[in-house]
Amino acid sequence: LIRTRHLLDHTKVAREYERAVVMRLGRLIDGGTKGPGLFFIMPCIDTFRIVDLRVLSFDVPPQEILSRDSVTVSVEAVIYFRVNNPVISVTNVNDAQFSTKLLAQTTLRNVLGTRTLSEMLSERDSIANVIEKVLEEGTDPWGVQVQRVEIKDIRLPHQLMRSMAAEAEAARDARALIIHADGERKASWFVFLYSEILILRL
Repeated sequence: LIRTRHLLDHTKVAREYERAVVMRLGRLIDGGTKGPGLFFIMPCIDTFRIVDLRVLSFDVPPQEILSRDSVTVSVEAVIYFRVNNPVISVTNVNDAQFSTKLLAQTTLRNVLGTRTLSEMLSERDSIANVIEKVLEEGTDPWGVQVQRVEIKDIRLPHQLMRSMAAEAEAARDARALIIHADGERKASWFVFLYSEILILRL
């Protein structure tokens, strides 16, 4: 019974979407990983870390970014990624997921800082593709593959939003005045024509 319990204590399970990176006396075992299924850990000399191979995601918290035309905006994004090399993700970086999060924040600020506000608002997809490529290059040595980047929200300063709303309202008023003036001009022209016709009849 004791032997059975001892055996069970050192028998581990990796799920279908997991791999166990096993080290023996600080060195990778042959093959580097175990799983999916049961694997045995030798007591005292083996250590292991379970790595999730599924596509994961995280939110990039709001980043205050100064655009190229000197407008401060708050930008949020979502990053989708997966570990494609569990051994490298354990041996080359302390925490692959945390490091990917930090890199995503700095990359978002760096890329968007080279764009104008108008470009940020109208070219979200192309900007997201640029960020994705930069992240892919940065995370590849960590055994991480960035699969998708989405820019969730771009928030403008309240003062700028009020200014833009006032500008839009002024533009609407100007168009209304133009339409009104054009209507009056056409009406006066018809009055003139009608008066000319009356004069000719007399």
